Amino acid sequence: MTEADQQVHPWQREILAAFQAAGIGHVAHVPDGGHKGLIRLCEAEPGIGVSVLTTEEEGIGLVTGLWLGGVRSALLMQSSGVGNCINMLTLAENCRIPLVMLITMRGEWGEFVPWQIPMGRRAGAALELMGVDTYRCEAAEDVGPTVRAGLDHAYHSDRAVAVMLAQRLIGAKDWSGK
Repeated sequence: MTEADQQVHPWQREILAAFQAAGIGHVAHVPDGGHKGLIRLCEAEPGIGVSVLTTEEEGIGLVTGLWLGGVRSALLMQSSGVGNCINMLTLAENCRIPLVMLITMRGEWGEFVPWQIPMGRRAGAALELMGVDTYRCEAAEDVGPTVRAGLDHAYHSDRAVAVMLAQRLIGAKDWSGK
């Protein structure tokens, strides 16, 4: 097993399998340590294009354009990026664009950066307030089925869906250098 393989969680492989089964052809993301393994898997997958964004709200416009062009996609972000997307979420709702967001949570279990806590605590409520249907994964065994359910829900109902991956699942950040 290579060093890169060791940094990929089994549940991230389940997300890739769910993407493949749902026909996801593109993934957009702002670089994020919690999504790093999944991003690597998507980059290595010939059937999935990957775009790096400068801000999360760009992803909503990109996902919309891809959908109009016949490509299913997913948007990966951290909970702190949810606040950047609030106004753009109206695009998905008003135009009935299926929007799938996978959100790694911060500001929860094991958090040490105080700036991450406010949005981490409010991301789910903010998404729901904006009409996004939310699912949450606390344990590895929930990820595959939850992502599949979220993809089905978004693409069969033309709705925005967020799957929030709890900080306990992705692991607390360790900046101690140890």
